[in-house]
Amino acid sequence: MNKLELKKTANEIRKGIITAVHSAKSGHPGGSLSAADIFTYLYFEEMNIDPKNPDKEDRDRFVLSKGHVAPGLYATLAQRGFFPVEDLKTLRHVGSYLQGHPDKKHIPGVDMSSGSLGQGISAAVGMALSAKLSNDSYRTYTLLGDGEIQEGQVWEAAMFAGARKLDNLVVIVDNNGLQIDGAIEDVCSPYPIDKKFEAFNFNVINVDAHNFDQLEAAFKAARECKGMPTAIIAKSVKGKGVSFMENQASWHGSAPNDEQFATAMEDLEKVGEALCQK
Repeated sequence: MNKLELKKTANEIRKGIITAVHSAKSGHPGGSLSAADIFTYLYFEEMNIDPKNPDKEDRDRFVLSKGHVAPGLYATLAQRGFFPVEDLKTLRHVGSYLQGHPDKKHIPGVDMSSGSLGQGISAAVGMALSAKLSNDSYRTYTLLGDGEIQEGQVWEAAMFAGARKLDNLVVIVDNNGLQIDGAIEDVCSPYPIDKKFEAFNFNVINVDAHNFDQLEAAFKAARECKGMPTAIIAKSVKGKGVSFMENQASWHGSAPNDEQFATAMEDLEKVGEALCQK
């Protein structure tokens, strides 16, 4: 995909996020929207995956460590063809396979059930180590929240990954600056995030999470880096793309009502129209 197509795809994913959360009347739109461009690049450019064969042995693995932004992952998987886009409207409904957090047993394309914050990166490190031990070629990617990295388990996993030189592992931190209780630096500051990962022997790259040129360069550098895992610190805007949600901690875990849904979709339609004119 060229960069314009990636932008259009990310905008469709954002529509899917808003549609799913509105239909569920609950969920986490803020962090899903901030990570939409990261999801788009991973699933449409970076990772070796096949929607027709979700469990193929040599596929790249992805672990959503911040499992509450499942709407973002689901909207991406749907756009990529793992299941029908229409199913997004069943998010969190009784009987739906699209639960509030990723479920490996029932959702095609999900490599790890997640949701307990801090634990996903440990699973991803285990997958990366397994590939090394088995001489397998697949790479492992994991997405963490910047509030999530206040969890101690994250740094145990990082220490192990650095010590074992897991250069087939890429840790991405969605650094939108906000968590459920407010600004991350006010709750329990994890800054400087990049220096912390450097201290654990990571190759660290800082990027704008909404710039596909920077994302492309970062993932390319991660592939070329040998002997160290890579951490991509992606500076993002919580609620990106929806005017009234941007940079508002209150939209971490709130669903839009009908009026807000209409406004949000109108915002995203305008973005889509502008992209079509380029």
